[in-house]
Amino acid sequence: MKKLVFVLLIIIIVSGSGSVVAQTKVAAADIIAQINRGETVTYKNAEITGHLDLTQLANKKLKKFTNEDNDPTTKEYISTVTAPLTFSNCTFSGKVLAYFNPDQGIMYFNNSDKKNETYNTNFDKAVRFENCTFEQETTFKYSQFKEEVSFAGSQFKDEAFFKYTKFEQAPDFSKVKFTDGAVFKYVHFPAGTNFSQAVFTEDADFKYAKFPSKTNFERAQFNGLANFKYADFSDDVKLQGIAFNGAKDFKYTQMGDQRFREVFQRK
Repeated sequence: MKKLVFVLLIIIIVSGSGSVVAQTKVAAADIIAQINRGETVTYKNAEITGHLDLTQLANKKLKKFTNEDNDPTTKEYISTVTAPLTFSNCTFSGKVLAYFNPDQGIMYFNNSDKKNETYNTNFDKAVRFENCTFEQETTFKYSQFKEEVSFAGSQFKDEAFFKYTKFEQAPDFSKVKFTDGAVFKYVHFPAGTNFSQAVFTEDADFKYAKFPSKTNFERAQFNGLANFKYADFSDDVKLQGIAFNGAKDFKYTQMGDQRFREVFQRK
C-alpha cells in the first residue's frame, strides 16, 4: 500500500498540481451532440475518436440549386457551428470534415448514379485547433470562418484541404506541420495571416491565392512542390528566412517589388 501511495504522489508531482497529462478519449459523436445543442465546445489533452463530421448538423439547410451548362442540378447543404470551438493539445484519430461530396472517389457507369449533392460547414464563432494532431484527412473546403481561427502548432498527418475557404479574420497557421499535401487554392487571405515557421513536407498548393498586407511567411519551409502559380502578394509580405527545399512554381505570380521577386526566385 505504501508503494502504491508513493507512486501516486510521484505521478501527481510530475504532472504538475495533480493535473492529468494522459489524453482522455472523447467520442466525436458526443462533440457533435454538444454542437447541435449550441454549446461552447472546449477540450484539452483529449483524443477525439471516430470521424468528426460537421457536415450533418441538426441545423443543416438546403442553400441553393445550381445548374451550369448541361451539368445536372446540384443540391448544396450548409451546416453552421454557432458556438465557439476550442481544442488544445488534442488528437483527432478520425477524419475532420467540414466539407463532403458523396460523389467524389466513386466510379460511375452513368450520371444517374450520382447524388449531385455537397455538404459544407460554416463557423459563426471563434475556432481554435491549437497544438493538435490530425491523424487522417482534414477538410474545410468552402467553409466560412466569421471570427478568429487558429491552427497554431498543429500537425496534419494526412491531406489538409482549405480550397476556397473564406476567412473573415486572419488565420494563424504558425508552426503548423503539414506532413502530407496542403491545399489553399483560391483562398483570399485577410491582412495579418500567419504562416511563420510552418513546415510543408509534401506539395503546398497556393495557386490563385491572394496575400494582402502583413502576411507572415518568416522561416516557413517548403520541402515539396511550392505551387504559387497565379498567386498575388503585397509588397509588405514577411519572408525573412523562408526556405524552398523542393520544386517551386511562381509562373504568373504577382510578387510586389523586385526585393520580393528576388526572394522567391532564389535557389
